Amino acid sequence: MVDVKVPSVGESISEVTIASWLKKDGDMVKLDEAICSIESDKATLEIAAPKAGKLKILIKEGETVAIGVKVAEVDETATASSAASISVAAPVATAAQESKSSVDKNFPSPSAAKILAEKGVDASAVQGTGKDGRITKADALGASATPATVSTDSSLKSLAQQTIASSFSREIKREKMSGLRKTIATRLVTAKNTTAMLTTFNEVDMSAVMEIRKKYKDAFKEKHGVGLGFMSFFTKACTNALKQFPAVNAMIDGNELVFHSYADVGVAVSTPRGLVVPVIRNAESMGLAQIESKIIELAGRAKDGKLSIDEMQNGTFTITNGGIFGSMLSTPIINIPQSAILGMHNIVERPVAVNGQVVIRPIMYVALSYDHRIIDGRESVSFLKSVKEQLEDPSRMLLDL
Repeated sequence: MVDVKVPSVGESISEVTIASWLKKDGDMVKLDEAICSIESDKATLEIAAPKAGKLKILIKEGETVAIGVKVAEVDETATASSAASISVAAPVATAAQESKSSVDKNFPSPSAAKILAEKGVDASAVQGTGKDGRITKADALGASATPATVSTDSSLKSLAQQTIASSFSREIKREKMSGLRKTIATRLVTAKNTTAMLTTFNEVDMSAVMEIRKKYKDAFKEKHGVGLGFMSFFTKACTNALKQFPAVNAMIDGNELVFHSYADVGVAVSTPRGLVVPVIRNAESMGLAQIESKIIELAGRAKDGKLSIDEMQNGTFTITNGGIFGSMLSTPIINIPQSAILGMHNIVERPVAVNGQVVIRPIMYVALSYDHRIIDGRESVSFLKSVKEQLEDPSRMLLDL
């Protein structure tokens, strides 16, 4: 027997959660084949089989274990033929289950099956992203039930009665917090309690940026292979402003102020597991196409749970976009130990005064939350004003003015 143990996933991480088993107990596995997905408070990783052989699972999905704990064994003396003979001798019900999981590409993991059952979602309607198309917990969390087609008055009445009955349910559901959710909760409370956080606001006329996107979006995508989004404009505007106001790109370390000559910009990404903030390294040296490509890469890997811990650490400034969910205005919380975070919001056509005339313009409210211990009011307001001016006149952004 060869032991399968939880590997070290970072200096500050002492335990992980078994997110899902990608193989079943008794399955034959190949050398280096992914057999298990583990979730730390910062990332999701996979454990590979150390040897080829028959898998014996020792720890259930959802269990939290310490680094170094044995979670499974691989019997390297077993062969595929012996496993098959064991399967034949097994009860009929077990054999049927094995047959279904090997044929049905949308077979959910146990945790995913539970979530789908609670939501009333048919597994066959969910596209699995796990090994061999298996439905993972993240797939189940993102799935939604398809409303049934109602064709008769009696059906409508029955559905209405069911809806009324379910609307007034007094059931209570308890769910264990994931490691990531616990870390998010701790960091947010720490940020509120240990910083002198203040938020300043401004509004941006997005007409110029929207006109550029409309005019060049096809040519941009044809040349660079990525779409031209708002986030690249905001990232570029922020990196230029950070050069002008270095305190916004600094942080406090004990009794010292740490200033950065570079801008490692974190971009907040919402995933089924919670909010993560992958970092774009040296964003100040990138063009719009490079920024867009990096954002797409990091966001995709974040949603698939494939980000490494290094990719989410040591940012110097963060941008979060609540506008994609319809947020009009918010006060984002600083991503400690950073000193500032920019909040983007939705774009709404509003009446504004231009040269003494009332006109309709696409307006976005922006917010800068900052640590007043290191950033003065003048710097915070001036930083946000610089971002506004660059977005309203993008030529300033390209010329670094």
